[in-house]
Amino acid sequence: MGNAVLQSIHVHPVKAFRGHAPREAVVEPWGLAGDRRWTLIDDGGKVVTQREQPRLALAAAEPRAGGGVRLSAPDRAPLTVSVPEPAGTVPVNIFGTKVDAVPAAEAAHAWCSAYLQADVRLVHMDDPAIRRPVDPEYALPGETVSFADGYPLLVVTTASLDALNSLIAEGAHAAEGPLPMNRFRPNAVVAGTEAWAEDHWSRISLGEVVFRVAKASGRCVVTTTDQDTAVRGREPLRTLARHRRSGSRLLFGQNLVPLTRGTIRVGDPVRVLD
Repeated sequence: MGNAVLQSIHVHPVKAFRGHAPREAVVEPWGLAGDRRWTLIDDGGKVVTQREQPRLALAAAEPRAGGGVRLSAPDRAPLTVSVPEPAGTVPVNIFGTKVDAVPAAEAAHAWCSAYLQADVRLVHMDDPAIRRPVDPEYALPGETVSFADGYPLLVVTTASLDALNSLIAEGAHAAEGPLPMNRFRPNAVVAGTEAWAEDHWSRISLGEVVFRVAKASGRCVVTTTDQDTAVRGREPLRTLARHRRSGSRLLFGQNLVPLTRGTIRVGDPVRVLD
């Protein structure tokens, strides 16, 4: 894998919103700086994602100085939201795990609720170092994560997407393909590998930063959501179920935990260490 490179970097400031693709990003122990530090919750404190609200695919969140975000969505005037003062927290339920987070200003709640036509609140994770541990079944002591699904980073390869799209083209729902990479909402996209090479990684480096490969990523209904229209189809889950199933999980990509800090940059060499 001597020619493998980091092709693109993706940061999603608000979970489930579309993000941006910077040329470089600082790697913190809990993920890329600014990635998924914000999320929406419903009136019971449960995290709201594209699983329940596919229209979130059409809402964008751009980073602003100091950790704030600029929200935009169809038929809505943009709104800039500052990081709230940590005066008090509310409980958040993210896939059964309880996490404390700081509510944003009322204007942010109103903006998001009006867009989704549902009662939601926008909250911010003030201190990822203490708020949410990684799944202990796959974590080392002290590892934490932001509001990402479960792990600090998700890496995917272009070769595996090409292979998946070839399988989709052979199936009953071929017209849905080929699928773009944004269906999988990765943090790091690697080019120059063999298809499914990532299945065999246990430790890699992206440029100067070393990562532990925690486990393969089990995929959900979000991958069937067109990120440009919010319309759902059958793929890739139908094809993953036939070719990439492990028990009840449908696998695509690998979850990473940083072992060192540093900055990753588009074009960085990618090396398999173990």
